[in-house]
Amino acid sequence: MPTATVNGVQLSYRVRGEGDPLLLIGPAASPAAVWDRHQVPDLVRAGFQVITFDLRGSAPSDTPPGPYALDDFVTDTAELIRRLDIAPCLVAGVSIGAMIAQELAREHPGLVGGLALLATRGRSDAFRDALARGCADAMRAGDAVPVWFSSVATMSQLFAPDTLADDKFAEDWLTTLSLFPQRGEGFAAQYEATVTGDRLPALGGIRCPTLVLAFAHDIVMPPAMGRAVARAIPGSRFELLEDCGHFGFLERPGDVNRILVDFFRTAV
Repeated sequence: MPTATVNGVQLSYRVRGEGDPLLLIGPAASPAAVWDRHQVPDLVRAGFQVITFDLRGSAPSDTPPGPYALDDFVTDTAELIRRLDIAPCLVAGVSIGAMIAQELAREHPGLVGGLALLATRGRSDAFRDALARGCADAMRAGDAVPVWFSSVATMSQLFAPDTLADDKFAEDWLTTLSLFPQRGEGFAAQYEATVTGDRLPALGGIRCPTLVLAFAHDIVMPPAMGRAVARAIPGSRFELLEDCGHFGFLERPGDVNRILVDFFRTAV
């Protein structure tokens, strides 16, 4: 996998397909491969050149000492776009990836031609900040937190109740998370970077075509927080997808991909 040195760190990335460049920015404590099963094939078939990369703190990208600020990720991403010479590109992000994407579009408008924000927020609250900090503490605790418990706790944050009631889906994810537990300083620092204060007023400076897609059962970044982002960004479009949680892009990938393709085809 190729790497690029940006902002003092090496980031691993992949480029697939041909067409208008579309950069995908993933969630915290997840590899870039989280996009590979569903989003990358569909978006490549739709005629986009799809670029994915691992955030700082996610192997095989570098894990420099923390703490990390959201602006560190924004600068990383901006420099990667310049290094790959793909500006202005389309950008889609989920969770912290969406938070990075919206700040990127505001701070570096020449780099972003269209923006899709999945499961995002511009202002948090006491519970979500405590959730991020609590998860970070558990990740630093390592083996002190039983892997089966951490796997169940993680799944309860990411998926909707009906999804968790699917035994095959639940067993597959429990196995995956137990084999690849979310542990370590890099993941912890990523979670803590989502505690940012109120960014909503600043998002009014975004001028590119923007889609905000919220997931009805998302407890990490609830639909109301996504609506607030959509209201803050002039001319943005808001959509709510039912029957899925924070990782709705994996629960209802066909619907999410259709929405992304339809939106980005009008943005270029």
